[in-house]
Amino acid sequence: MMRIWFALFVLAFSYSGNAQKEIRVEEARDNIGDTVKICTKIFDTKFDEHSKGSPTYLYTSSHDPNATLAFVVWGEKRKYFDYKLEKDLKEREICVIGKIELLKNR
Repeated sequence: MMRIWFALFVLAFSYSGNAQKEIRVEEARDNIGDTVKICTKIFDTKFDEHSKGSPTYLYTSSHDPNATLAFVVWGEKRKYFDYKLEKDLKEREICVIGKIELLKNR
């Protein structure tokens, strides 16, 4: 199963004025390279502060390295949030706007 990562540029709980293509999690693999909006539940999270780039992973299924889709918030972007992503977004419905990219060819 191919794993898709969503490079997170904007985490939005409301829809902005710029029209974005809205897709479902299952459609991510068909939209690699596109900037899209995805609304889904975050089932699990992980802040990997000791890895290169200090990523925070927001998983759309159980905490599984083979998850179909995960949102990634790089460490330098965490300063834009006044809460702990890995704690406060777990088990929440969110909408994300960003570019879908493969990470490590997955």
